[in-house]
Amino acid sequence: MTVRLFPCVMLGALALQIHAAEPKTAEPSTLRLSTSSVSVKDYSTDLMQLYRESRLEDPRVLAAYARAEASKEHQREAFGSLLPQVTANAGANRIKQTDALTDQIYNSENYSVSLSQVIYNKAVWENFQRYKSLAKQSVSESEEAQTEAAVDLAQRYFTSLAADDELELVQAERRATQKSLDRVNALYQKQLAMITDVLDLKARVDSLAAQEVGARNQVSLSRAALSEIVGRPVTEKLSRIRSDVELQVSTESLQSWVNFGMAENPTLKANQSAVEAAEAALRGGKAGHYPTLGVNLSAQNTTEGYNNTLAPKTDSYVAGLQLSVPIYSGGSTSARVRGLYQDHVSAEQQLEATRRQIVKEITNAYLTADSSVEKIRADRNALASAEQSSIASQKAFTYGVVNAVDVLTSVQNEFKARRDLLKAQYDFITNLFILNRWAGKVSSESVESVNIWLSNSKPAPGPL
Repeated sequence: MTVRLFPCVMLGALALQIHAAEPKTAEPSTLRLSTSSVSVKDYSTDLMQLYRESRLEDPRVLAAYARAEASKEHQREAFGSLLPQVTANAGANRIKQTDALTDQIYNSENYSVSLSQVIYNKAVWENFQRYKSLAKQSVSESEEAQTEAAVDLAQRYFTSLAADDELELVQAERRATQKSLDRVNALYQKQLAMITDVLDLKARVDSLAAQEVGARNQVSLSRAALSEIVGRPVTEKLSRIRSDVELQVSTESLQSWVNFGMAENPTLKANQSAVEAAEAALRGGKAGHYPTLGVNLSAQNTTEGYNNTLAPKTDSYVAGLQLSVPIYSGGSTSARVRGLYQDHVSAEQQLEATRRQIVKEITNAYLTADSSVEKIRADRNALASAEQSSIASQKAFTYGVVNAVDVLTSVQNEFKARRDLLKAQYDFITNLFILNRWAGKVSSESVESVNIWLSNSKPAPGPL
């Protein structure tokens, strides 16, 4: 009777079905748990739940939001310099005046209101334009921080799943190899197996025991990485990818993704705003050579006269224009303009570097995700073949055609195929997130689209 080396439940929990567009050459025959058998107790946390928590707890997101709000207030502060400036003053004095004719002590009061308004001051106007662009830059940087945090969360989520998978695979392989060792030991006692077979299997069991220790540690490390983002210990199990979903890249072409990234990428928008701010700062620096013009209005009521003498209460009203023409400032204005010009060049080069990076990242993520679909399909076929090879090796061992080392090799090949399949799945989803990030498409909706592929979600409507 043929003895299977892998528990059906373990194989079912780790197998992922990818529906291929063309016929497959082989199909895994392993039994799998149905989606309905997954309970909330088993998988109580999914990607969307952690995403909502991280939006409220991730310091990067909160700090970026605070910077965006601060930039808005700085913009309002700069705008205030263009509006009328009104000042009210009131004073009361006790004065003692002594001269050859008088020796008196008296009280005086004065009240005044003044208003000044900029009519033409290019530096003040360009300073407002600069802060306006900086506010837009901060908003775009806040969006980029949220996008980066979402991608980082997804990467750590699937890294944690991969660590869980590795631990379970090592444990399953160790149990399977231990069964083979027990079986060969029994045969060796009857002088039907060689001692080398026993030693080879025992060495593999010991090696798997050591790997299990490392796998457990990796699980703890990956959960700690998740906890850093969420702000609480993540100890519950994570929802796994369902077995009834179709994974594929969007039907849009690569050029469409690049075009969308050029229009919507928040980092690119932030750099464009930085260039606009640098241009405004440069214009403001040049304004140091321009004249300024303002109007001043004031009203005063006082009982003081010339030289603090007591006088009848007097009301005075003044309206005036103030023109200021810069002539020479020791060359500091020109030097400042030259420095601001270099800042503008630097901002433009950073913008160009971001454009090139967007093209590179979108191209890499798109092609990698696209090839991952084919790799997943090939890995599924490889897994099916490895399962069949494992069954055949066990039968051949039963009939004495192969030795225990051959069976051990088939076991290792099957678990390697399973690891490759799981890694290809997680790599695909990670690259899909990266693709959406650089295209400026990562949002709660895109996270929800991936979350639908997980165990406790409804059937997936289609690709992301």
